[in-house]
Amino acid sequence: MEADCSDTVILGRVLSVYGVKGWLRIYSYTDPIETILSYRPWLLRMQNSWQEMPVAQGRKLTKAIIARLDGCESRDQATNYCGAEIAISSSQLTELKQGEYYWRQLEGLVVVDTQGNRLGKVDHLIETGANDVLVVQGDSCSIDNRERLIPFTKGRAIRDVDLAEAVIRVDWDSDF
Repeated sequence: MEADCSDTVILGRVLSVYGVKGWLRIYSYTDPIETILSYRPWLLRMQNSWQEMPVAQGRKLTKAIIARLDGCESRDQATNYCGAEIAISSSQLTELKQGEYYWRQLEGLVVVDTQGNRLGKVDHLIETGANDVLVVQGDSCSIDNRERLIPFTKGRAIRDVDLAEAVIRVDWDSDF
């Protein structure tokens, strides 16, 4: 069944088949990686269209996720799904606590410093282990076209995130 995917969130992709009984090895973008199994059904992008696919079974191995889709019983059937992106509807995302954000909510927000200088827009984020980092790209409306890496440390570098205004206020030296 083809799905309407106007507001999807990519959670991973199918890497390869796993065994001979229709299982698939999954690369998960979720943290922790097994969280991808809690979202059902999956939407798989196959040949430029999204297909809704129920997940029959799934589990975490030592460092990987495997899953079997409903109706997929053999290695030959599983091969058809290799390379497919895995997504869900954004309405399936769990509600976050106040002050918590999905990366997708921060991407594209304007970043201004405490003096009101526009530093650019959040292009993407990087996970470093210690903290996430905003990759802010200067644009035609910012003070310059530099790329800045700003740690997402609330109360330090990050002063305020206003999703309604689409602005992140930072305590960051524009020369850094």
